[in-house]
Amino acid sequence: MAQDEVVGLASELIRIDTTNTGDPTTLVGERKAAEWVAEKLEEVGYETTYVESGAKGRGNVVARLAGADPSRGALLVHGHLDVVPADPSEWSVHPFSGAVQDGYVWGRGAVDMKDMVAMSLAVARRFKRDGVVPPRDIVFAFLADEEAGGLFGAKWLVDNRPELFEGVTEAISEVGGFSITLKDDVRAYLVETAEKGIRWLKLRVRGTAGHGSMIHRDNAVAKLAAAVTKLGQHRFPVVITPSVREFLDGVSEITGLEFPDDDVEGAVGKLGALSRMIGATLRDTANPTMLNAGYKANVIPSVAEATVDCRILPGREEAFDREVAELLGPDVEREWIGLPPVETTFDGALVDAMTASITAEDPGARVLPYMLSGGTDAKSFQQLGIRNFGFAPLKLPADLDFSGLFHGVDERVPVDALRFGVRVLDRFLRSS
Repeated sequence: MAQDEVVGLASELIRIDTTNTGDPTTLVGERKAAEWVAEKLEEVGYETTYVESGAKGRGNVVARLAGADPSRGALLVHGHLDVVPADPSEWSVHPFSGAVQDGYVWGRGAVDMKDMVAMSLAVARRFKRDGVVPPRDIVFAFLADEEAGGLFGAKWLVDNRPELFEGVTEAISEVGGFSITLKDDVRAYLVETAEKGIRWLKLRVRGTAGHGSMIHRDNAVAKLAAAVTKLGQHRFPVVITPSVREFLDGVSEITGLEFPDDDVEGAVGKLGALSRMIGATLRDTANPTMLNAGYKANVIPSVAEATVDCRILPGREEAFDREVAELLGPDVEREWIGLPPVETTFDGALVDAMTASITAEDPGARVLPYMLSGGTDAKSFQQLGIRNFGFAPLKLPADLDFSGLFHGVDERVPVDALRFGVRVLDRFLRSS
């Protein structure tokens, strides 16, 4: 049974260190993990395509399971194999131990997102072993480099190997389908239907170089500091998008909590740990993250630079650009790379199948849409006209700060949640 092997698959995959710092010279493990996935798929009869995407070691694996109706659009089930760095000295267990203890599988990637990789791999293996023919083609994709924007993973494949996703119309992946307990043991499962856009903005200010002991009124460092402070302290307007409105309405119906337009942020603050995730979807954000200037204590440099992590609501891109330009003025140069927002509606046969598969395993549960403040490989796949959802189902303990585990210390996923997720995915993929 798939649920019997999912814990072992997750633990073994976590033990493969796939740390992605964003610097190709420090790359480890992606190829090894991709080859491991390919071996697990080929072991039960899949034909796999292994692709190193533009750089040595950036391994991706794609396999297709034929469905009963080839005329229907295919479903893409994708997950990334890379993880963010982890400092072992901060952890209760080694972050690449894959330890199974206290009812959890521990390690970097346990929730982001080797849990979903293990669940989808377990179901894929079961379908092939048992000769299950799903209603339509299912494309399983296991990808590199998501944690650094997917340039060597999803984006590269979309740009260079789009035929691997021929016929795909819908997709599911990470950061959705997990439960939150809202009231009297009533669980709501949040399906991601939208993501904020990402812009990594580089600010550059030029001034006059000189000796640090002299009076200078054209100091690039001082001018940059003022610009970064102004942008970092700016609060963009609250904008309630359709995905967020539908989520808030659902929470109101379940809990009776109201979200008045004149204090929606205050009301969201009452949602406990979830408030961090939902609060970040109410407005655009621009958080300075890096500064770079100078080379010696007594030399005033002619150039100073900063990096700002900007997250932008769907439909707000042009307004965001205007607001930033007005804040910073013409003397601050701006360069950016970015990925677009993602948004779809919470309706249709696929959503019905998600809801049915969840409630079959957790009767009385509610299924609600929500917006992710971060980003996933969905940003790349939408370029192929694919409709994207976050659906990696997990039934979680009410007191678990799930959002805090992403990129956090002591990342872990409940064993029971993995088994639950496999059962839900099995039902979902048989009926979607």
